[in-house]
Order: sequence, then structure tokens, then C-alpha cells
Amino acid sequence: MDMVNRFESRATYRLIRLEYLVALGVSLYFFIAHIDDVRWVPAVALFLYIDLVGYLPGAIAYRFSGTKRVARTYYVLYNTMHSFVTHSVVVLLWIWLIGPEWALLAIPIHLCGDRALFGNFLKPFSVTFEPTAHPAFVRLQAELDGTGPRQSVADRRAVPS
Repeated sequence: MDMVNRFESRATYRLIRLEYLVALGVSLYFFIAHIDDVRWVPAVALFLYIDLVGYLPGAIAYRFSGTKRVARTYYVLYNTMHSFVTHSVVVLLWIWLIGPEWALLAIPIHLCGDRALFGNFLKPFSVTFEPTAHPAFVRLQAELDGTGPRQSVADRRAVPS
């Protein structure tokens, strides 16, 4: 929402996902428009390696963890591999070493698809690796939706409108 309130309401979360859906649509348009020029082995490899390195190890560790806690390393792997910053470097290096090609669109297709279609963004250490509602966020969401505990009149006066 802003630099002080670092959470999203249901509406703003949907709007952010909509923005990524538009970017996904643009990426898919160009990919499909140039489908005859796509080198498929690099396209598939670029699409899959993000999750093979960034998601799968953490998901396996999570599934086999009795406590549903995993090492921070898995979060770092996930966040690194699902970062547009990381993949900007990958794309620039690819263009420099191999040359520009339409297969590179597999990267924004993957990243925008994760955000737009599945609602997956970067993972903070304070939540479980796999999506599970954090009790504090459930309480906050209920309060913001008006279904949680009511504020006193004094508390409401302290909050700017």
C-alpha cells in the first residue's frame, strides 16, 4: 500500500495481479506472434529453471518437514529465482553472449504468470514456505474488513482518515 503500511487490501492485491496479467498478455502476444522464430529448447529451459532452482527444493523440504519450517536458504533461492532483477541480468547476459531471441519471453511469461494467475510474489521469512494464512494477518484482514474487533472511539480518533 505504502512505505509505512506494507500490506495489501483485497482490492489493491487484485489490482496488482491485474497489472501482471496485462504484462503476461503482452508477453504472450509477442511470444505467439513470433512462434515460428522461437527456439523451443531454450524457451522451455528458461521457463522451467526458475522453479527447478527456486521453488522445487523448498517445496520438497516443506513437504517433508514435520514442523513445516524450512531453512531460509529456500526462501532466498525462491526470491532470487523469482526476481525481475535477477532475470534482467540473465536476459542481458543472454543477449550479450548468445543474442536476442524470442525464447527469452519465457521468463516474463513465467514471472508474470506466477503473480497474475497464482498470486505468488516474493516470500518473506516470517510466513510458511507454502501459502498458509498467518494468524496475525487473518486478524488484521478481519479488522480492515470490518469483521474483526471494533475500535474504541478514542482509538478511531487517533487514526487519521
